[in-house]
Amino acid sequence: MADDAGALEKRIIELELKTAYADDLLDRLNQTVFRQQQQIEGLARALAGLRQQQAPEGPAGARNPADERPPHY
Repeated sequence: MADDAGALEKRIIELELKTAYADDLLDRLNQTVFRQQQQIEGLARALAGLRQQQAPEGPAGARNPADERPPHY
């Protein structure tokens, strides 16, 4: 009986350790996902700003060809 109790206690301790490691890993993964979401939102805002800068000007997106000079000028 003493061996059974000792084996059971050993299994419980191992399970508690595994649970603690799993909890720690879950916390770290949640932090990583949170940081990545912040980066994604920042990149989306930057992309929206770039799209706004590149938006065609004037009615129907008309551009003035004089504004687009060839590189040799």
